[in-house]
Amino acid sequence: MPDRKQSGTVVKLQSRAILCPGCRRLINRDEPACPYCGLKRPGSWWNRISQGGLTDVDQMTRAIIYVNIGMYVVSLLLNPLSVGFSLDPFRFLSPSRQSLFFLGATGTMPIGQYNRWWTLISANYLHGGILHLVFNLLAFKQLASFTLREYGAYRMVSIYTLGGVMGFLISTLAGVPFTVGASAAVCGLIGSAIYYSRHRGGAYGQALYRQLGGWALGIFFFGLIVPGINNWAHGGGFLAGIAAAHWLGYHEKRKESLFHRWLGMACMMGTGVILLWAVFSSVVFLFLWSRPNG
Repeated sequence: MPDRKQSGTVVKLQSRAILCPGCRRLINRDEPACPYCGLKRPGSWWNRISQGGLTDVDQMTRAIIYVNIGMYVVSLLLNPLSVGFSLDPFRFLSPSRQSLFFLGATGTMPIGQYNRWWTLISANYLHGGILHLVFNLLAFKQLASFTLREYGAYRMVSIYTLGGVMGFLISTLAGVPFTVGASAAVCGLIGSAIYYSRHRGGAYGQALYRQLGGWALGIFFFGLIVPGINNWAHGGGFLAGIAAAHWLGYHEKRKESLFHRWLGMACMMGTGVILLWAVFSSVVFLFLWSRPNG
């Protein structure tokens, strides 16, 4: 009997245990504050809703990569007869401008003429060719691991989203008529990493700063040499990444808060809704447009 009673007590205690949404350590659900990170009411529904999902580094990185690849495939399938097979490697397997426009390319034409402001987000997940996609995703994968480790998944999503939005907003204000690509958002991650390396200091910070400075200079000169590169978006994303990093802070400077989690979730959910709307509206419009009259 004592063993059964003790066993029942253990089960009951385990059923009240949760992982703290702030530091991911095992605590009691009824704790008024996490004894490790100090998060208030870690067992509340608004804190528990943020458990899992965004805390897995590999899962978050893969999700963004898969969404970019998925949108690229959709852009090819929307108008397969117009897919570019140019010998120019930067135009090989390029979707038509019509497909990119309906799926959410941005610039002065989509925004200025059609008031499609939501394209400031959707354009970050569209690409003009297979090499454009591959280069951006390789750069993102390298930067994502660092940003997730030093800022956390929620702040990384926010920096990625805000960097892309501000980069394309600046390029639109600069008069770029039609543009797509994840490079503005990737430059946001570079800006946040440079901010971290400069403010952290030490041997690690200095080595990181030199490496990232080389990245930034390489992107700048690449944009000057290769035609068609949206340097306004790169520069805008870079500055937005620095500003977002200063505003949100990083782990060593400021623990992840409820605000950081809700902002990251809002960016993720807003992006999902916009991309689903872009795909749905594109398919419906092209289906109706292709139907014979009468």
